Amino acid sequence: MLHIHDDTCHDDCGHHHDTGTPKHIYVYSPSGAVRDKAAFRRGVARLQALGHTVEVDADALARHTRFAGDDATRIAAIGRAAASGADVALISRGGYGLTPLLPGIDYKAVARAVQRGTRFVGFSDFTAFQSALFAKTGAVSWAGPALCGDFGAAETPDDIMEACFDDLLGGHGEGAGWRLPAPRAPKTVAADEAPAGAKTDFYIKKATLWGGNLAVLSSLVGTPYLPQVAGGVLFLEDVGEHPYRIERMLTQLLHAGVLARQKAIVFGQFTEYATTAHDGGFKLQTVIDRLRTQVKARVVTGLPFGHVATKVVLPFGADVSLSVEGRDALIYWGHVH
Repeated sequence: MLHIHDDTCHDDCGHHHDTGTPKHIYVYSPSGAVRDKAAFRRGVARLQALGHTVEVDADALARHTRFAGDDATRIAAIGRAAASGADVALISRGGYGLTPLLPGIDYKAVARAVQRGTRFVGFSDFTAFQSALFAKTGAVSWAGPALCGDFGAAETPDDIMEACFDDLLGGHGEGAGWRLPAPRAPKTVAADEAPAGAKTDFYIKKATLWGGNLAVLSSLVGTPYLPQVAGGVLFLEDVGEHPYRIERMLTQLLHAGVLARQKAIVFGQFTEYATTAHDGGFKLQTVIDRLRTQVKARVVTGLPFGHVATKVVLPFGADVSLSVEGRDALIYWGHVH
């Protein structure tokens, strides 16, 4: 079981950077072209310095317009990642580019690789791949770091991100705990519009964890690549999206019936946007407050995941429990094989 600390991911033995047996990490590029080659090299070097064998896909640094090679090149790279026998298949970066590839991916081959022990890890645009893989095969993948932005960061990689990734590699990771944001200043609100963090304690047992980038998920509505999860825990993040666009995408999921089927909606980090005077006070919290009046699902905020340095690693498609006690939140999955 995990201890719950502010934005952290420790297990009982205080596991930190204990990578144990060196692992085989396969780096490939299924989305955008690598723009920052120095970050790519730093990321590879840092993983190697931790003792791991890093195998770089032949087309990891390929470029075709804004993409890491044309469609066929990137589909082939996914196939090589699945055939690599690696412990982890790690994307170089996100961006955009996976959605057009979805009809051409050999999901059965990826699912077989997962069964053999390869963990596919990434986030952002990678949400499209994870959604399609789960919808087609039920295989679990991992929402987590990317090579360039996380391990290749100009600064030292985030301690919590590294610890959570180490836990994944070592098979120690069993959950992710965090502190909910402090309640906002009291004001007169309806009972179902309680301030963030002021919701009553609750416990949800055995719910499918899924989600990721909101823009990607909303773009999959009406396609065979959006998982039809009932009674799930849906986690969300995004970058560079104004609150009104976030609301529009949430409303699409709401009108499509997706949100009504969930037991909980967990907001990760929404970053790199700016409100203006024209918004008249309309902000992300406005969107969250309204959503709470539109769904029966529990709405939880503050998950350390998204386009931020501090990110936990989450099993997309695994059964989890979600508990909130006071301001302590925990997503717990035990051992996922």
